[in-house]
This record gives sequence, structure tokens and C-alpha cells, in this order.
Amino acid sequence: MKRIAIGSTWILWALAATAAQAQQPIKLGIISAYSGQFADTAQKIENGFKLYMKLHGDTVAGRKIEIIRRDTGGPNPDVAKRLAQELVVRDKVDILTGFTTSPESFGAADVSAEAKKFMVSMNGTASTLTEKSPYLVRSSFTLPQIAQALGAWAATKGGIKKSYTMVTDFGPGIDGEVWFQKAFKENGGEIVGSVRMPLASPDFSAFVQRVNDAKPESIFVFVPGGAQPAALGKAFFERGIDPNKVKIMSSPEAVDETAIKGLGELALGRLSGSHYDYNHQSKLNVEFVKAYNAEYGRNPDFFSVGGYDGMHVIYEALKKTNGNTDGDALVQAARNLKWESPRGPISIDPETRDIIQTIYIQRTEKVGGKIVNVEIDKVENVKDPVKAMKK
Repeated sequence: MKRIAIGSTWILWALAATAAQAQQPIKLGIISAYSGQFADTAQKIENGFKLYMKLHGDTVAGRKIEIIRRDTGGPNPDVAKRLAQELVVRDKVDILTGFTTSPESFGAADVSAEAKKFMVSMNGTASTLTEKSPYLVRSSFTLPQIAQALGAWAATKGGIKKSYTMVTDFGPGIDGEVWFQKAFKENGGEIVGSVRMPLASPDFSAFVQRVNDAKPESIFVFVPGGAQPAALGKAFFERGIDPNKVKIMSSPEAVDETAIKGLGELALGRLSGSHYDYNHQSKLNVEFVKAYNAEYGRNPDFFSVGGYDGMHVIYEALKKTNGNTDGDALVQAARNLKWESPRGPISIDPETRDIIQTIYIQRTEKVGGKIVNVEIDKVENVKDPVKAMKK
């Protein structure tokens, strides 16, 4: 009888401990560049995931979601790694997320892998990112997805035969250059030159002059979102590159709403590949844009939708595990997730943990007196081509 009593006591204690754990909050460590040149990007990502939490509640599987923020100050992988270590060791976070740039994601991914922590990158776009940690899932996009789709379209449907590439000299930019060139050439196009520019370059005039000297038919551009797209566009104008004669193509950063406001009519005629724009015409996106404007007084962009969908991944994975925050359990739950996003139908590739989505081909036009991106074509179910090639 005594043994039975002792055994019953241990069972009750274990049940009580499990119940206590279930009542504990789930801690999300948010790592982003809340200060510096990418501060607005970080805010847009945060706006997206905060809106998701407002619309879907701050409790999942009976456990409250707690947010702990850390500021990298910019795209510094060493700082991101240190902050991730502090969040895991000192703050005991359950999940790592946020990330305004790929370098931040790369830094934190080392910690994710070592600590076996589930990690959702809401904006890192370098293709190899998901290979840095088996616990990492991407909710944004990869530059090869955009660049390959745009390069193939430009050569086959856009009537463009020759192009020059201008990209920022870091992971995503190099990805964009390689995969635009590859797709463009494979479909009959010719690359007449290329240039890579420093990540923090405030002055693009020398690089633009090199492009202008080559007299290209078109230019493919990648620069990070924020202040750089408008600065590069103004350098094009100052150096006499006429957008009516030279087709300028890009990933979405160069023609998002912030960039268009900075460029004004210099943005007209731009071609771009993008996985999201607030002008996308779907019932869900109209509702999303309305809710976002009501909350923040501005339109969402692809940074915002990356945060919104990133929180969706976290919530749905937690629902599947019934609140269990074990890294292996969560990453397994995230595989094969499929849902309708404001950007359209998307899913998580079960093999690569990358996102599969539609890439929209856009042209920047004036509609009703307002300069906006207009969808003119689309490529559906686009996987990251880098990993697809490795299979």
C-alpha cells in the first residue's frame, strides 16, 4: 500500500508539473534591426506579426505568447548571434524569429542549430539560409525565386534580349545576380555586363556610370529595401539613363511603396518580380490591407506580409504540437503547412523548409493619378531553384 501511495504521489506531481508548464508563456525572441538604416524594415515586419496576433489572439494551445525584442542595429551576423545566445540562455526563449536581413538570420541560425530551437526567418532571403539550421523555416522569399522567374519571363515574354546586372555585394544580391543571369541566358538572353556594389553604399553614381557606358537595353537591379532604392533611381536619372529607353527590372525592394514615393515619376515603367504587393487583388488581401491601414495608417508591403505569415507558421506549428515547444516537434509540424495568405496560396516545402509561392510580374504605372505596381503576369508554385537544382 505504501508503494502505491508513493507511486500515486509521483504521478500527481508529474501531472501538476505538466499543467504548470502548460500555463507558462511561450517566449518568442525577436531579433531585428530596430535602429539604423533598416529600422523601418524592422517596424514593417513587426507590424505584420503584431497584426496577426491581434486578429488571432495572443494565446495558442492554451499558452500565452510573450514577445522579447532585441536590436541588432543593422545587418551584423555577430551581433545577431550574440543576441540569440542571450535570448536562449538568459531569457529562456522557446522560438527565435524576426530578422530584417540575411546576415542577421545567418548569425542566429548557428544558435538555432546548436540549441535545437525552432526559428522562423521573416525576411532573410539568401537561398542557403535554411541549410544553416535544421530547425529554420522561411516565411519570406528567396532572391533566386524572384530572379529566376523574372529572368525567364524577360527573355521569353518581355521582349528583352540584352541586360546588365547591378546588385548589392552580399548573399541575396549575389543570389539575384546568378539566378537572373542563369534564367535569362538559358532562355536566349545575353548579359552584357555586371557590377556588385557595397552593402552600405550611399553613392551609386560611379556604378551607374559604368552601366551607362555599356549602353544596355535593360538593367536588372537588386538593392536592399529602405533608402537605397530611391538613391539608386535618382543616380540613374542624374547619369542620363532614360527609363523610356532602358528597361529597369528588379526584385520588389526597388519598387515597394516607400521606393515609389522616393522616386515619383522616375519609377514609371519599371518591371519587377514580386511575391507580394498591397495592390494584389484577392478578397483576403483587400481585408488584410484594410486591417493593416486601420492599425498603422499605412499600407503593408512584402516585409509586413513576411511577418504576418511568419507568425502564422508559428501559431499553426504550436497548434499541431499542442503547445510543445521542442524544436524537433515544431519543425516537423511546420513541414507541409499550406494556407491562403494575403499574397496568395503558399506552402512550406517539406524537404527544404523553404516557402513555395506565386511570383507576380509587375509594371509600375500611374492608375487613377497614383503610381502603383500592376500585375501583368504570374508564375505559380515557385520553389527555391537553388535547392531544386541540388535534387
